[in-house]
Amino acid sequence: MLGGLFPETGSLSYVAPGQMAAFNLAVKDINAAGGVLGNSITSYIADVNDSDHADQNTAAVQSVLSKKPSVIVGNPSSGVVKNTYHEIEALKVPLISNGATAASLSGISDYFFRTVPPDTVQGAVLADTIVQDGVQNLAIACFNDEAGIGIRDIVAKRVEAAGVNVVYGQKDTFDPTEKNFGALASSIKATSPDAVLVVAFDQTIPLVKSLASAGVDTKKLYFFDGNMSDYSKTLDKGFLAGDKGTIPGATATDDFRKRLKSIDSSLTTYTFSAETYDAVVLAALAAQEGGSADSETIRKTLPAVSGTDNGSKCSTYKQCLALIKQGKHIAYRGKASIGAFNKQHDPSSASIGVYTYDANNMPQFDHSQQGSV
Repeated sequence: MLGGLFPETGSLSYVAPGQMAAFNLAVKDINAAGGVLGNSITSYIADVNDSDHADQNTAAVQSVLSKKPSVIVGNPSSGVVKNTYHEIEALKVPLISNGATAASLSGISDYFFRTVPPDTVQGAVLADTIVQDGVQNLAIACFNDEAGIGIRDIVAKRVEAAGVNVVYGQKDTFDPTEKNFGALASSIKATSPDAVLVVAFDQTIPLVKSLASAGVDTKKLYFFDGNMSDYSKTLDKGFLAGDKGTIPGATATDDFRKRLKSIDSSLTTYTFSAETYDAVVLAALAAQEGGSADSETIRKTLPAVSGTDNGSKCSTYKQCLALIKQGKHIAYRGKASIGAFNKQHDPSSASIGVYTYDANNMPQFDHSQQGSV
């Protein structure tokens, strides 16, 4: 049994469809290749909501754990992971997060893994992008959330070291439940920034509209993975043209997007879809190589199939399965292009994609930077 935890409701609900499609596609591909140890995977998904709804976090985890899963994939929010990992760990079930990037989660538990790098990697690339663009005075609009504060602190420290003035937001945060951003926008405008880093989830649309109404230049906005989304249907054409942001992991290829759309034709956002797919495949490969689908075998074998044993590289479950059946150790190199798990169960290396918004307010991949953890 494979468990899944995804934010179908709450401030991260816009990323859930792509991740759930990737989860289901991976299960489909694994079963089509012969399953795990000759058996088809069964799965169960629960709606974990966001970190402001701890009661629903707990209810979702309990719902999944009641199905007695061998492993759980999901929990893309760092705050939700912190709210729930103790309960999962207590039953000795591995959790492979597909999107929780807080640096404080590194090595937090023997049962916690993630297919995304910690914020230290994304934060460095985002800060360098801001510096390279010639920004002199940066304002930061950041919500009071584990993911937001982590990115803010990393970016602020790095840009200041490069000579950029952080004129607003170095310590300020806003409530994630805030609906009216007029006062915040006015405060930012008063500091005369030449760029604004927006660190938010679904608060982003009303926030950037308030910035524009206050007279802040919205042609020099920066975003992170939590809000680097498609705004073609929610903001006026050209509103974000030229603005930039970062997303950890490899960009979803056209072929992968096509396959995801075969699962859910309505998809518009693919954030952490590759990381979700790879998490499922890694879990299945760990069971296959370990010779058992129990939780402890999967936990112990996950590092090996990720490449810590310098095994033969393979890029699909079918390829890897064939190698395992030949008695070979493997190193799965999937869609997210991450390195083997390190001792803290983070990817040892990962790509960070840099994106630029086009005239339709859609993020277009510009380039990627490889970073070590």
